[in-house]
Amino acid sequence: MLPILKYNGVEIAKNIEFVKNIFSQMMGLMFRKDIPSDYAMIFVLKNPSSVNVHMFFVFFPISVIFLDEKKNISGLVRLEPWTGYKAMKNIKYLIEMNEEAIKKNKLCIGGQMDF
Repeated sequence: MLPILKYNGVEIAKNIEFVKNIFSQMMGLMFRKDIPSDYAMIFVLKNPSSVNVHMFFVFFPISVIFLDEKKNISGLVRLEPWTGYKAMKNIKYLIEMNEEAIKKNKLCIGGQMDF
């Protein structure tokens, strides 16, 4: 069965890419031209830690969702190409999605994600 990303029990993405190694984490969405609307890149960190997201060499805006150990939303941000930057502490999972994902899916801090 393919992984599905859900928010409060409702499917929001079915085209999932998991990022688990350091090289893939550093690359993220760099050098891609775009991503599908049902796409989610999920970063799985070994331990909760401080996370810095930058938009160098990312050519389109994205939604970024920060999750704690229980997969609850700790932070949400829409980042612009090349100029965007966001840092957060105590993050276990990070999700990068299409630029409209936060608004379209009515994501809120404290909401529950599942994958």
